[in-house]
Amino acid sequence: MSNSSRQMTAVTIPEFGDAEVLRVATVPVPEPGPGQVAIDVAYAGANFAEVLYRRGVVDVPLPFVPGIEVSGRIRAVGEGVEDLTAGQPVAALSIVDSGGYAEVVVTSADLVVPLDGLGIGMDVAAALPSNSTTAFLVLDRVARIEPGERVLVHAAAGGVGSQLGQAARLLGAGHVVGTVGSAAKIETARRFGYHEVITRDRIADAGEFDIVVDMVGGPARRAGLDRLAPMGRLVVMGNASGAEDIGVPANELWFTNRTVSGFNLAAFSAAFPEETRRALRRAVAAVATGDLRTRVETLPLEQAAEAHRRIESGTTTGKLVLEVAAL
Repeated sequence: MSNSSRQMTAVTIPEFGDAEVLRVATVPVPEPGPGQVAIDVAYAGANFAEVLYRRGVVDVPLPFVPGIEVSGRIRAVGEGVEDLTAGQPVAALSIVDSGGYAEVVVTSADLVVPLDGLGIGMDVAAALPSNSTTAFLVLDRVARIEPGERVLVHAAAGGVGSQLGQAARLLGAGHVVGTVGSAAKIETARRFGYHEVITRDRIADAGEFDIVVDMVGGPARRAGLDRLAPMGRLVVMGNASGAEDIGVPANELWFTNRTVSGFNLAAFSAAFPEETRRALRRAVAAVATGDLRTRVETLPLEQAAEAHRRIESGTTTGKLVLEVAAL
Protein backbone atom coordinates (compact mmCIF):
# COMPACT_ATOMS: atom_id res chain seq x y z
CA MET A 1 0.00 0.00 0.00
CA SER A 2 1.26 3.51 -0.72
CA ASN A 3 2.29 5.82 2.14
CA SER A 4 -1.16 7.35 2.58
CA SER A 5 -3.66 4.88 3.97
CA ARG A 6 -6.27 6.44 1.70
CA GLN A 7 -4.30 5.96 -1.52
CA MET A 8 -3.25 2.80 -3.32
CA THR A 9 -1.45 1.56 -6.41
CA ALA A 10 -3.52 0.39 -9.36
CA VAL A 11 -3.18 -0.22 -13.09
CA THR A 12 -5.53 2.08 -14.97
CA ILE A 13 -6.87 2.62 -18.48
CA PRO A 14 -6.47 6.41 -18.93
CA GLU A 15 -7.48 6.23 -22.61
CA PHE A 16 -8.61 3.53 -25.02
CA GLY A 17 -5.97 1.90 -27.19
CA ASP A 18 -3.37 -0.85 -27.34
CA ALA A 19 -1.66 -2.46 -24.36
CA GLU A 20 0.77 0.45 -23.97
CA VAL A 21 -1.99 2.76 -22.70
CA LEU A 22 -2.12 0.87 -19.38
CA ARG A 23 -0.58 2.95 -16.61
CA VAL A 24 0.45 2.32 -13.01
CA ALA A 25 -1.20 5.08 -10.98
CA THR A 26 -2.11 6.15 -7.46
CA VAL A 27 -5.84 6.20 -6.84
CA PRO A 28 -8.13 6.47 -3.79
CA VAL A 29 -8.77 3.34 -1.75
CA PRO A 30 -12.41 2.27 -2.24
CA GLU A 31 -14.67 1.69 0.75
CA PRO A 32 -17.39 -0.97 0.91
CA GLY A 33 -21.02 0.07 0.88
CA PRO A 34 -24.00 -1.93 2.13
CA GLY A 35 -23.79 -5.56 1.00
CA GLN A 36 -20.19 -5.13 -0.18
CA VAL A 37 -16.73 -6.14 0.98
CA ALA A 38 -13.31 -4.60 0.47
CA ILE A 39 -10.52 -7.05 -0.34
CA ASP A 40 -6.75 -6.64 0.02
CA VAL A 41 -5.79 -8.14 -3.33
CA ALA A 42 -3.12 -10.84 -3.53
CA TYR A 43 -3.53 -11.76 -7.20
CA ALA A 44 -5.76 -10.53 -10.02
CA GLY A 45 -6.67 -12.69 -12.99
CA ALA A 46 -5.85 -11.38 -16.48
CA ASN A 47 -8.64 -11.94 -19.00
CA PHE A 48 -9.75 -11.11 -22.54
CA ALA A 49 -12.63 -9.14 -21.00
CA GLU A 50 -10.13 -6.60 -19.69
CA VAL A 51 -8.61 -6.33 -23.16
CA LEU A 52 -12.07 -5.37 -24.43
CA TYR A 53 -12.35 -2.68 -21.75
CA ARG A 54 -8.95 -1.31 -22.78
CA ARG A 55 -9.87 -1.26 -26.47
CA GLY A 56 -13.06 0.64 -25.75
CA VAL A 57 -15.30 -2.18 -26.95
CA VAL A 58 -17.09 -1.94 -23.61
CA ASP A 59 -18.19 1.57 -22.69
CA VAL A 60 -16.52 2.37 -19.35
CA PRO A 61 -15.72 5.72 -17.71
CA LEU A 62 -12.07 6.80 -17.93
CA PRO A 63 -9.74 6.53 -16.15
CA PHE A 64 -10.82 2.97 -15.43
CA VAL A 65 -9.31 0.25 -13.24
CA PRO A 66 -9.86 -3.14 -14.95
CA GLY A 67 -9.82 -6.53 -13.26
CA ILE A 68 -12.79 -8.90 -13.07
CA GLU A 69 -11.51 -11.47 -10.54
CA VAL A 70 -9.17 -11.55 -7.56
CA SER A 71 -7.92 -13.51 -4.61
CA GLY A 72 -6.93 -11.95 -1.30
CA ARG A 73 -8.11 -11.29 2.23
CA ILE A 74 -11.18 -9.43 3.43
CA ARG A 75 -10.15 -5.90 4.45
CA ALA A 76 -13.53 -4.64 5.61
CA VAL A 77 -17.19 -5.56 5.29
CA GLY A 78 -20.10 -3.25 4.58
CA GLU A 79 -23.41 -2.97 6.39
CA GLY A 80 -25.52 -6.11 6.23
CA VAL A 81 -22.68 -8.54 5.43
CA GLU A 82 -22.79 -11.32 8.00
CA ASP A 83 -21.09 -14.39 6.49
CA LEU A 84 -17.69 -12.85 5.76
CA THR A 85 -15.15 -11.40 8.22
CA ALA A 86 -12.03 -9.26 8.08
CA GLY A 87 -8.87 -11.27 7.46
CA GLN A 88 -10.65 -14.15 5.76
CA PRO A 89 -8.93 -15.54 2.60
CA VAL A 90 -11.28 -15.41 -0.38
CA ALA A 91 -11.72 -15.78 -4.12
CA ALA A 92 -13.99 -13.16 -5.64
CA LEU A 93 -15.55 -11.87 -8.81
CA SER A 94 -15.17 -8.11 -9.25
CA ILE A 95 -16.71 -8.34 -12.70
CA VAL A 96 -19.76 -6.14 -12.19
CA ASP A 97 -17.83 -2.93 -11.46
CA SER A 98 -14.28 -4.19 -12.19
CA GLY A 99 -11.32 -2.76 -10.24
CA GLY A 100 -9.23 -5.87 -9.57
CA TYR A 101 -5.92 -4.53 -10.93
CA ALA A 102 -5.34 -2.72 -7.63
CA GLU A 103 -4.20 -3.18 -4.05
CA VAL A 104 -7.79 -3.00 -2.83
CA VAL A 105 -11.03 -3.85 -4.62
CA VAL A 106 -14.66 -3.55 -3.56
CA THR A 107 -17.26 -6.02 -4.76
CA SER A 108 -20.62 -7.49 -3.81
CA ALA A 109 -20.45 -9.95 -0.93
CA ASP A 110 -22.66 -12.21 -3.05
CA LEU A 111 -19.70 -12.76 -5.42
CA VAL A 112 -17.16 -13.73 -2.75
CA VAL A 113 -16.30 -17.28 -1.60
CA PRO A 114 -14.14 -18.10 1.47
CA LEU A 115 -11.04 -20.27 1.08
CA ASP A 116 -10.48 -21.13 4.76
CA GLY A 117 -8.80 -24.50 5.21
CA LEU A 118 -9.05 -25.56 1.55
CA GLY A 119 -5.32 -25.50 0.79
CA ILE A 120 -5.73 -23.52 -2.42
CA GLY A 121 -2.87 -21.16 -3.24
CA MET A 122 -3.76 -17.51 -3.75
CA ASP A 123 -2.38 -17.57 -7.29
CA VAL A 124 -4.65 -20.49 -8.22
CA ALA A 125 -7.59 -18.91 -6.39
CA ALA A 126 -7.34 -15.82 -8.60
CA ALA A 127 -7.61 -18.01 -11.70
CA LEU A 128 -10.96 -19.54 -10.72
CA PRO A 129 -13.70 -16.92 -10.37
CA SER A 130 -14.07 -16.04 -14.05
CA ASN A 131 -13.11 -19.10 -16.08
CA SER A 132 -14.10 -21.96 -13.77
CA THR A 133 -17.37 -20.35 -12.72
CA THR A 134 -18.16 -19.67 -16.38
CA ALA A 135 -17.48 -23.30 -17.30
CA PHE A 136 -20.05 -24.65 -14.85
CA LEU A 137 -22.66 -22.00 -15.65
CA VAL A 138 -22.32 -22.38 -19.43
CA LEU A 139 -22.60 -26.15 -19.42
CA ASP A 140 -25.11 -26.67 -16.64
CA ARG A 141 -27.28 -23.53 -16.63
CA VAL A 142 -27.19 -22.48 -20.30
CA ALA A 143 -26.49 -25.63 -22.35
CA ARG A 144 -28.29 -27.88 -19.81
CA ILE A 145 -25.88 -30.74 -20.37
CA GLU A 146 -27.21 -34.29 -20.08
CA PRO A 147 -25.19 -37.41 -19.19
CA GLY A 148 -23.46 -38.98 -22.17
CA GLU A 149 -23.70 -35.96 -24.48
CA ARG A 150 -20.99 -34.99 -26.95
CA VAL A 151 -19.40 -31.59 -26.35
CA LEU A 152 -17.16 -29.45 -28.59
CA VAL A 153 -15.20 -26.54 -27.14
CA HIS A 154 -13.33 -23.96 -29.22
CA ALA A 155 -10.05 -22.47 -27.89
CA ALA A 156 -9.53 -25.52 -25.69
CA ALA A 157 -6.05 -24.52 -24.49
CA GLY A 158 -7.05 -21.04 -23.30
CA GLY A 159 -8.12 -19.92 -19.85
CA VAL A 160 -11.82 -20.75 -20.03
CA GLY A 161 -11.27 -23.56 -22.54
CA SER A 162 -8.95 -25.30 -20.08
CA GLN A 163 -11.83 -25.39 -17.58
CA LEU A 164 -14.69 -26.27 -19.94
CA GLY A 165 -13.24 -29.65 -20.92
CA GLN A 166 -12.79 -30.71 -17.31
CA ALA A 167 -16.17 -29.35 -16.21
CA ALA A 168 -17.92 -31.17 -19.07
CA ARG A 169 -16.51 -34.48 -17.90
CA LEU A 170 -17.39 -33.74 -14.26
CA LEU A 171 -20.96 -33.05 -15.41
CA GLY A 172 -21.18 -36.39 -17.22
CA ALA A 173 -20.35 -35.66 -20.85
CA GLY A 174 -19.74 -38.79 -22.88
CA HIS A 175 -17.14 -37.40 -25.25
CA VAL A 176 -15.44 -33.99 -25.12
CA VAL A 177 -13.53 -32.60 -28.10
CA GLY A 178 -11.49 -29.39 -28.04
CA THR A 179 -10.30 -27.31 -30.97
CA VAL A 180 -7.14 -25.20 -31.01
CA GLY A 181 -5.69 -22.72 -33.46
CA SER A 182 -2.40 -24.55 -34.02
CA ALA A 183 -0.96 -28.03 -33.63
CA ALA A 184 1.48 -26.69 -31.03
CA LYS A 185 -1.39 -26.37 -28.54
CA ILE A 186 -2.81 -29.88 -28.93
CA GLU A 187 -0.80 -31.57 -26.19
CA THR A 188 -1.45 -28.72 -23.75
CA ALA A 189 -5.20 -28.92 -24.31
CA ARG A 190 -5.21 -32.69 -23.87
CA ARG A 191 -4.05 -32.23 -20.28
CA PHE A 192 -7.25 -30.34 -19.50
CA GLY A 193 -9.66 -33.25 -19.69
CA TYR A 194 -10.40 -33.53 -23.40
CA HIS A 195 -10.90 -36.94 -24.93
CA GLU A 196 -9.70 -35.55 -28.25
CA VAL A 197 -8.12 -32.30 -29.45
CA ILE A 198 -8.02 -31.14 -33.09
CA THR A 199 -7.03 -28.04 -34.96
CA ARG A 200 -10.00 -25.92 -36.02
CA ASP A 201 -9.43 -26.62 -39.72
CA ARG A 202 -10.41 -30.27 -39.04
CA ILE A 203 -13.78 -29.57 -37.46
CA ALA A 204 -15.73 -30.64 -40.53
CA ASP A 205 -14.57 -34.22 -39.91
CA ALA A 206 -15.32 -34.23 -36.17
CA GLY A 207 -18.85 -35.61 -36.32
CA GLU A 208 -21.92 -34.18 -34.60
CA PHE A 209 -22.21 -32.64 -31.14
CA ASP A 210 -24.99 -31.98 -28.68
CA ILE A 211 -23.24 -28.90 -27.29
CA VAL A 212 -20.77 -26.50 -28.92
CA VAL A 213 -19.19 -23.71 -26.86
CA ASP A 214 -17.67 -20.89 -28.91
CA MET A 215 -15.62 -17.94 -27.72
CA VAL A 216 -13.71 -17.52 -31.01
CA GLY A 217 -16.37 -16.25 -33.44
CA GLY A 218 -16.28 -15.88 -37.22
CA PRO A 219 -15.74 -19.08 -39.25
CA ALA A 220 -15.31 -21.13 -36.04
CA ARG A 221 -18.82 -20.14 -34.95
CA ARG A 222 -20.35 -21.08 -38.28
CA ALA A 223 -18.46 -24.39 -38.29
CA GLY A 224 -19.65 -25.16 -34.77
CA LEU A 225 -23.25 -24.46 -35.71
CA ASP A 226 -22.93 -26.79 -38.70
CA ARG A 227 -21.71 -29.58 -36.39
CA LEU A 228 -24.73 -29.49 -34.11
CA ALA A 229 -26.87 -32.61 -33.94
CA PRO A 230 -30.67 -32.29 -33.92
CA MET A 231 -31.63 -30.59 -30.61
CA GLY A 232 -28.03 -29.43 -30.32
CA ARG A 233 -27.14 -26.19 -28.51
CA LEU A 234 -24.52 -23.62 -29.51
CA VAL A 235 -23.43 -21.31 -26.68
CA VAL A 236 -21.82 -18.04 -27.80
CA MET A 237 -19.59 -16.46 -25.16
CA GLY A 238 -16.98 -14.36 -26.94
CA ASN A 239 -15.39 -13.21 -30.18
CA ALA A 240 -11.67 -13.58 -29.59
CA SER A 241 -10.94 -13.64 -33.33
CA GLY A 242 -12.36 -10.16 -33.77
CA ALA A 243 -14.15 -11.41 -36.89
CA GLU A 244 -17.34 -9.90 -38.23
CA ASP A 245 -20.44 -11.33 -36.61
CA ILE A 246 -22.21 -14.12 -38.45
CA GLY A 247 -25.94 -14.12 -39.06
CA VAL A 248 -28.00 -17.13 -37.99
CA PRO A 249 -31.42 -17.15 -39.68
CA ALA A 250 -34.20 -18.07 -37.28
CA ASN A 251 -35.74 -20.28 -39.96
CA GLU A 252 -32.53 -22.34 -40.05
CA LEU A 253 -32.90 -23.04 -36.33
CA TRP A 254 -36.56 -23.88 -36.83
CA PHE A 255 -35.95 -26.42 -39.59
CA THR A 256 -32.92 -28.08 -37.94
CA ASN A 257 -34.11 -28.22 -34.30
CA ARG A 258 -31.05 -26.33 -33.07
CA THR A 259 -30.63 -23.64 -30.43
CA VAL A 260 -28.22 -20.70 -30.13
CA SER A 261 -27.74 -19.09 -26.70
CA GLY A 262 -25.47 -16.37 -25.40
CA PHE A 263 -23.62 -16.12 -22.10
CA ASN A 264 -21.95 -13.04 -20.60
CA LEU A 265 -20.59 -13.50 -17.09
CA ALA A 266 -20.73 -9.80 -16.18
CA ALA A 267 -24.41 -9.48 -17.09
CA PHE A 268 -25.24 -12.83 -15.48
CA SER A 269 -23.42 -11.93 -12.25
CA ALA A 270 -25.29 -8.63 -12.01
CA ALA A 271 -28.67 -10.28 -12.61
CA PHE A 272 -28.13 -13.53 -10.69
CA PRO A 273 -25.42 -12.96 -8.04
CA GLU A 274 -26.52 -15.78 -5.73
CA GLU A 275 -26.48 -18.32 -8.56
CA THR A 276 -23.09 -17.04 -9.65
CA ARG A 277 -21.78 -17.48 -6.13
CA ARG A 278 -23.04 -21.08 -6.03
CA ALA A 279 -21.16 -21.80 -9.26
CA LEU A 280 -18.00 -20.20 -7.84
CA ARG A 281 -18.35 -22.32 -4.69
CA ARG A 282 -18.68 -25.37 -6.92
CA ALA A 283 -15.50 -24.45 -8.79
CA VAL A 284 -13.55 -23.80 -5.59
CA ALA A 285 -14.66 -27.13 -4.15
CA ALA A 286 -13.65 -28.97 -7.34
CA VAL A 287 -10.17 -27.43 -7.23
CA ALA A 288 -9.82 -28.27 -3.54
CA THR A 289 -10.56 -31.95 -4.23
CA GLY A 290 -8.32 -32.08 -7.30
CA ASP A 291 -11.21 -32.68 -9.69
CA LEU A 292 -10.52 -29.40 -11.49
CA ARG A 293 -7.01 -28.30 -12.42
CA THR A 294 -5.75 -25.00 -13.76
CA ARG A 295 -2.39 -24.06 -15.18
CA VAL A 296 -1.29 -20.70 -13.75
CA GLU A 297 1.51 -18.35 -14.74
CA THR A 298 2.17 -15.19 -12.73
CA LEU A 299 3.41 -11.76 -13.74
CA PRO A 300 3.86 -8.67 -11.53
CA LEU A 301 0.97 -6.19 -11.58
CA GLU A 302 3.29 -3.69 -13.24
CA GLN A 303 3.49 -6.03 -16.26
CA ALA A 304 -0.24 -5.93 -16.95
CA ALA A 305 0.49 -4.59 -20.44
CA GLU A 306 2.61 -7.66 -21.19
CA ALA A 307 -0.22 -9.91 -19.98
CA HIS A 308 -2.61 -8.13 -22.36
CA ARG A 309 -0.20 -8.47 -25.29
CA ARG A 310 0.12 -12.19 -24.67
CA ILE A 311 -3.63 -12.68 -24.38
CA GLU A 312 -4.20 -10.78 -27.63
CA SER A 313 -1.53 -12.78 -29.45
CA GLY A 314 -3.48 -15.99 -28.91
CA THR A 315 -0.34 -17.78 -27.69
CA THR A 316 -1.29 -18.18 -24.03
CA THR A 317 -2.26 -21.52 -22.54
CA GLY A 318 -3.93 -21.88 -19.18
CA LYS A 319 -4.24 -18.74 -17.10
CA LEU A 320 -2.21 -15.57 -16.49
CA VAL A 321 -2.56 -13.89 -13.09
CA LEU A 322 -1.03 -10.64 -11.86
CA GLU A 323 0.73 -10.64 -8.51
CA VAL A 324 -0.37 -7.60 -6.49
CA ALA A 325 0.78 -8.65 -3.00
CA ALA A 326 1.75 -12.21 -2.13
CA LEU A 327 -0.28 -12.38 1.09
